[in-house]
Amino acid sequence: MQLRYNFRLYPTAGQCHALAKAFGCARTVFNDGLRLRQQAHEQGLPYISDGDLSKQVITRAKKVPERSWLGEVSAVVLQQALADLNTAYRNFFASISGKRKGARVAPPRFRSRKDNRQTIRFTKNACFRVTPGGKLRLPKIGDMVVRWSRLLPSEPSSVTVVKDAAGRYFASFVVETADEPLLESANEIGIDLGLSHFAVMSDGQKVDNPRLLRRAERRLRKAQRALSRKEKGSANRIKARTEVAKAHAKVADARRDWAHKLSTQIIRDNQAVYVENLAVSGMMRTRLAKSLLDAGWSQFVTMLEYKAKRYGRTFAKIDRFFPSSKLCSACGTLADKMPLDIRSWTCPCGAIHDRDVNAAINILAAGRADRLNACGDQVRPPLAVAQVSEAGTHSKLPASAAQQGKVPALSGGGGRQGLTV
Repeated sequence: MQLRYNFRLYPTAGQCHALAKAFGCARTVFNDGLRLRQQAHEQGLPYISDGDLSKQVITRAKKVPERSWLGEVSAVVLQQALADLNTAYRNFFASISGKRKGARVAPPRFRSRKDNRQTIRFTKNACFRVTPGGKLRLPKIGDMVVRWSRLLPSEPSSVTVVKDAAGRYFASFVVETADEPLLESANEIGIDLGLSHFAVMSDGQKVDNPRLLRRAERRLRKAQRALSRKEKGSANRIKARTEVAKAHAKVADARRDWAHKLSTQIIRDNQAVYVENLAVSGMMRTRLAKSLLDAGWSQFVTMLEYKAKRYGRTFAKIDRFFPSSKLCSACGTLADKMPLDIRSWTCPCGAIHDRDVNAAINILAAGRADRLNACGDQVRPPLAVAQVSEAGTHSKLPASAAQQGKVPALSGGGGRQGLTV
């Protein structure tokens, strides 16, 4: 499995200038390549191949006085910027042709020097390396101080230097890691994600929502008001914008750290983890959008998924249309409706349910039912038309109609039947 290991960089003033030059050259090559392909498309010319594009925007461009400064940075940086453009085009073509699943991918756009995130990438061809003193040596940039928080598990295949909106520099190493299976555990858990409680477990445990953005709103509001008072284009406005970016980065870092710790604990303690496949993008169009962004459900679920794969755990997503909240976990009765303001309810069978705990229990049961057995088939049997002789046939049906099988029988509401309907 390939993973990214991120570390903070502390370049000198001269190295910051060299990095800014590299960011600008990579951005220029990307934009030149995009412009040539757009012009060829508008003129009805064939699609420019990757090799021809590299010759035009890199090899030949270095010989032109207007682009001669491209030779002042590593050639690998320019080639990788063009590789990003080629990848963006391939993803776009695969999306419109239906080969790529998921949301529709937009065509590539021009990069700007005002973008919040500037990146350059070095591969092994660039001969980057970590010096014996622990510094990162990059061609035509120099040795930069790295704040190592952990050891790299293997030799990195590439490193990406990132400058974020807060003016911080990071080195992102791509390394190959081996799977590290943990000792098997007998615990399996279903998780219901929410806003009042971030996660409710099927064993009754509830994890409070940290609401990191809400807690930082006062500091953010103060920084944003200071930014709004600065004159556009002034140096003070640039400083104020950096302060706003730092405040947001602090919230994002705290949220990521909290999600990492919680996901690691859940994967370590449970052999199988099941969650709902929530449509977060759809819920973002509601009045709860700010709270949903603050919770960071998608980030947390992504962490659970890749950590389960790495440590030999089972992870699965339950269908988003599964009625986990309306289904009684004791008898399988399905309630007609369950508004959000109802946090606890009583089933006709007499069971009293906490809404979130009941949903987590149902998610766990559905996840177990969908797992494959040793023969490769599903544990849950396929749905079939109920037989006339089965219990639960509608009592008001005429006996002759039921015996002839002209009307399908209705299931009564047993625990197993209620779960599989």
